[in-house]
Amino acid sequence: MLDGMTNIPSPPRLALVGDRSDAVQAHPRIPAILGALSGPGAEPIEPYWVPTAAIESPADVAGFDGIWVVPGSPYESMDGVLTAIRTARLEGIPLLGSCGGFQHILLEFARHVCGLPGVAHAEIDPGAEELLLVPLACKLLGEEAEVVIAPGTLAAAAMGAGPSTERYFCRFGLERSYEDVLAAAGLVISGRDADGDARVVELPGHPYFVGTLFQPELSSDATWVHPLIGAFGRAVRDHSELTAVAS
Repeated sequence: MLDGMTNIPSPPRLALVGDRSDAVQAHPRIPAILGALSGPGAEPIEPYWVPTAAIESPADVAGFDGIWVVPGSPYESMDGVLTAIRTARLEGIPLLGSCGGFQHILLEFARHVCGLPGVAHAEIDPGAEELLLVPLACKLLGEEAEVVIAPGTLAAAAMGAGPSTERYFCRFGLERSYEDVLAAAGLVISGRDADGDARVVELPGHPYFVGTLFQPELSSDATWVHPLIGAFGRAVRDHSELTAVAS
């Protein structure tokens, strides 16, 4: 190693939690998006694809500066995804969950914070008695739809309050009857569709903990990055800097 270079901080490290596949529209777009986040004057973020089955304990993701649970549900390992989300929530690691990530944020929070261990996802266990994630009344497969962002939320700070048109590729969303118990435990629904159904959730007091049923990847590319992804990237860099100072 060169003299005087021993204290150079490592680049921010980002775990892309999901089962990588070119068949998932969002996955091939992510490298260009991360490249745009690391434009002139911005430190590159090092991405690492982490297959869901490779996550067996919090230690498998705890060393990252950010965790992005990418689309692609059903995942090979639901337990791996939930472990990653829980680790981010408890350890203050910035988290973004899009589409399937949004759905599993809700599952993890309901099971481990709200005390509802039996809640299930209809895509995976359609016969379960307690379905937290249910089929959408109108499937959003490649569709655009309006989302209304609530003022005073982290989502509003990133993309502005009020209506926004977003792109989806999903078939399942939150069963509305569970909203009150999630809210009582501290989860905020910061974006809703025109019918009032949850489309964005976040956890106040956390460095960055946001889930979107829409896929911000699908409107992002090398020339423009969705504001929620941009805000997530800044949170990842902040976490890296704080970790370097602490060490």
